[in-house]
Amino acid sequence: MLTTRRIPMSFKRKFPKDISVHALLAAFLSLGDKEDLQKYELWRQTWPTREDFEDSMPLLWPQSLRGPTPCYDDGASEINLLPPSISGAWNTLRKRKNEHDYETPHQNLLAQQEKRLHKAWSSVVSVFPDVDWETYSYNWLIVNTRSFYYLMPGQKPPEDRNDAMALLPFADYFNHSDVEDDVKFDGQKYVFRATRRYDSGEEIYMSYGPHPNDFLLVEYGFYLDENGSDAIYLDGIIFRDLSASLQEELYLQQYYGNYEVTATGVCYRTEIAACLKYMTKRDWRNYALGYSTKSSDAQKSNAIIQEWIRAYAKEADTTIAALEALSPRETDQKYTGKVSTLLRRWKQIRSLCDKALEAVSC
Repeated sequence: MLTTRRIPMSFKRKFPKDISVHALLAAFLSLGDKEDLQKYELWRQTWPTREDFEDSMPLLWPQSLRGPTPCYDDGASEINLLPPSISGAWNTLRKRKNEHDYETPHQNLLAQQEKRLHKAWSSVVSVFPDVDWETYSYNWLIVNTRSFYYLMPGQKPPEDRNDAMALLPFADYFNHSDVEDDVKFDGQKYVFRATRRYDSGEEIYMSYGPHPNDFLLVEYGFYLDENGSDAIYLDGIIFRDLSASLQEELYLQQYYGNYEVTATGVCYRTEIAACLKYMTKRDWRNYALGYSTKSSDAQKSNAIIQEWIRAYAKEADTTIAALEALSPRETDQKYTGKVSTLLRRWKQIRSLCDKALEAVSC
């Protein structure tokens, strides 16, 4: 395993103590002594190329495909081709600035990834000012896409889960699937158990975690055709529909944001937010705290939720039309694969909206 313990102290002590594990591992792969890195050479030869990353990772896509920054009431809009969970931007509505900050582990994905990369780059370039950006960003992406969650038994999880990582040469051959897997780490080694016979000819998969497809696309450069964990989020739509005072109610009762929609329906947080549209604040607080359900009306809640999902479906229809209307000149060989990736993803999202609408109407 390649962990920070395997990095020579003479190299580690060059950096600030608060450098992230991700940044340090990428720095070692980029700038470590050739003799120290030699043991990983055969493994490195199996890695994807930078060109592979440029094809698959939105982080490296041209701005024309990544779209504009989130557009608010006071700004002009351009077409945005990435899903809102990735870009934070919408084509069919103007966002309101959020009344409160909150954690969005499966939203605003590209901005969060860019922030991690540039923070890592700043830490490294302060020590090695001549480090090559393309080399470092490539190795940063290698660590990002090929690392395993690494925590010693009894060790307290770090505040940032990205600081609990290790690289396992050749174990990164496993592709991801939405399957139950058996992976265990005992402090010395990882053990992978599979039910298939080794000589069956079937590929053995492991799960990278229960992640929606937008997360998989940004973090790993792919997504699944069938993903039981796929989801979209209604935050931008709901916040647009609620006044600042109603948003404050959600925040005070810890129901602010992360309104998840899956093919089977919506999360409880979304149902709670819908009730706020027709209940008095007192009744809503009692309902949110579990004291009383007398003012809840499933029919009213479902009608509100359906309108929110239809708003997302409209976003999907608008973006699908924009992608399909791109001229051949705009979709030359350099962009064709990326546009196809986005078009397939948006059609998945449209289908998810249809299934969720059906589930909510039952």
